[in-house]
Amino acid sequence: MTEALLKTGKHTVTAITRLDSQSPLPDGVTTRKVDYEKPETLVEALRGQDALVITLSGRSQIQQIEEKLVRAAAEAGVPWILPNEWSPDTANEDVVNDVFILKSKVATRNLIEELGKSSYIAVVTGFWYEWSLALPHGFGIDLVNHNATFYDEGETKISTTTWPQIGRAVGALLSLPVKAEDTDGEACLEHLRNKVVYINSFTVSQKDMLDSARRVTGTTESDWTITKEPSRERYASGVQEWKDGKYIGLAKILYTRIFYPDGCGDFEHKGTLNSMLALPQEDIDEATNVALERAKIGNQWG
Repeated sequence: MTEALLKTGKHTVTAITRLDSQSPLPDGVTTRKVDYEKPETLVEALRGQDALVITLSGRSQIQQIEEKLVRAAAEAGVPWILPNEWSPDTANEDVVNDVFILKSKVATRNLIEELGKSSYIAVVTGFWYEWSLALPHGFGIDLVNHNATFYDEGETKISTTTWPQIGRAVGALLSLPVKAEDTDGEACLEHLRNKVVYINSFTVSQKDMLDSARRVTGTTESDWTITKEPSRERYASGVQEWKDGKYIGLAKILYTRIFYPDGCGDFEHKGTLNSMLALPQEDIDEATNVALERAKIGNQWG
């Protein structure tokens, strides 16, 4: 996202980091060190900013940290917030009810509206393609050992997005005018105010992903071992594993639920911002190859 924002040439990017953070940042980024236990440091860091883009690690205390950021943004007068979405469709109530970690995203949107100082644009991306395909417990495909577990028949399609596409979307979104400047009244931030919006790279099934994996690895059907598992049974086993303190259960809960054959994972039919933001059509095999390289170095879900 940072690289895409800088590439537009329209934005000054400020990164908010913890006092003890050693994370390297791209050239051209201003850094503001903050103490999350001292809200005034957050307010000072956010004062004068036009937008706050929130990206938080899945292992962090997301809801608590995001609440502090949102409250600080309200006090600092930040008009626009892109909350920590970047996920499956959190406007789908059934999914949110079944996948507890998604409830914090709804809570954040509600808080922004309740405070009434900032407006949000919640960008739903589906799962991150390169990350999830590299996880055998994610999309069910082990790229290294050539094993695949299909949820049900492996034919349920879901919408998913690559990291570069997400970056391009954020850069283009925050480059839109606040108010419409031409006959296209939708291509502005005001039109997207306090809405859940959608972008994607591909809407594909596990079988589509496996076809891509075969092309990228130069393998054939006979080189792969394929098993099938009913999605609802896999989800239930994930719930039990999570209760038993096994982190892998969370992966099974999250991924399997989105592959339920109820259409929840395919949000393309709702309409995406791809055209408005001039996002390119991507090559799935190129993205699969990135996932393969990640899988080789051990992209694991704890």
